[in-house]
Amino acid sequence: MICKKFILLLLSILLCIGIPACASDKPNTDNIHHSSQQEPENQPPVGEQNPDGEQNPGGEQNPGGEQNPGGEQNPGGEQNPGGEQTPGGEQNPGGEQNPEEKAEPGVFNLEKGTVMLNSGYEMPVLGIGCYLLSMSQAENSVYWALRDGYRLIDTARIYGNEEGVGKGIKKAIDEGIVKREEIFVTTKMWTSDFSNGDAAIETSLKRLNLDYIDLMILHHSQPSNDVQAYQAMERAVQKGTLKSIGLSNYYEPEDFDRLVKATTIRPSILQNEKHPYHQSTVMKNHIAQYHAVLESWFPLGGRGNTQTLFNDTTISSIAKAHNKTSAQIILRWHLQAGNIAIPGSSNESHIKENSEIFDFELTAEEMQQLTSIDKKQRFADY
Repeated sequence: MICKKFILLLLSILLCIGIPACASDKPNTDNIHHSSQQEPENQPPVGEQNPDGEQNPGGEQNPGGEQNPGGEQNPGGEQNPGGEQTPGGEQNPGGEQNPEEKAEPGVFNLEKGTVMLNSGYEMPVLGIGCYLLSMSQAENSVYWALRDGYRLIDTARIYGNEEGVGKGIKKAIDEGIVKREEIFVTTKMWTSDFSNGDAAIETSLKRLNLDYIDLMILHHSQPSNDVQAYQAMERAVQKGTLKSIGLSNYYEPEDFDRLVKATTIRPSILQNEKHPYHQSTVMKNHIAQYHAVLESWFPLGGRGNTQTLFNDTTISSIAKAHNKTSAQIILRWHLQAGNIAIPGSSNESHIKENSEIFDFELTAEEMQQLTSIDKKQRFADY
């Protein structure tokens, strides 16, 4: 009996070993380690990009293209979803630029005191002119102007004071008053240098002690070789030693167009004599098609003629109404009329006075009154 039971038990064991169904159909997971580094479901392999450009560790980018440490982009270059950039190159959602970045060439922003040039650079609309200043006067006037908030400096090779201008700029920078990139420096190429424009540009850079010049202008029309000189300035723009280029003393539309048609880069500025008695509306309207801006030398009439304008009854009465000087009224008129103004002075108090024109506004009626006194009268003959 015992032998029979033993045989049956042995058969049962043998049959169980040979039939898979007797084993569990579910694997034992009790001893399997569940790693916290396991990739979540649907996560692509390392290095593969997710939608929106996201990469996983090994080259991971966050949504919107932001890189993590090892290649992380900080604000000022970081792009947010939709192409939005943070300050330093900021764009609104969808890649749209902020209004400040959409400034149209030739449109004055008197809150900022600048105008956007057709070259893409912002230019201050009020500056210090250095005509007839000695080397030491130019140094002092430039320094005082920068200290008082001016950011536009205007000189020329023929003025003979580029070195003084450079010294005034350096002094203001060294004292922490201003940074170089905040200053807009203009100089002009004289007619005798037109045949060797490349050398003239380099010489002005050395005299000013600058790495680049914000604006260089041909000082006068000279059909025999002004195109050649302008082309030298175009080459300097390509090199980066000049940022913007322009013209001065071109008083006929045909003469202006002659040079424009023969060159590639359009002039950003036309600097001519302009003041309430010579408002130069023909040239101002003509150059608007090129988004060029009119800049006024002799904005107050020039030495020997300022009192003629200051004593004009229309100007003086408006000055009295605003508790301002005649000079301040004329300069404010220039800016509201869309003209850059560069009054020159070696007088410290006058330089400061001329800058105090952003705390009031001329009415439309007053602007019309000043427009009406145009006599088409030039004070200079060059």
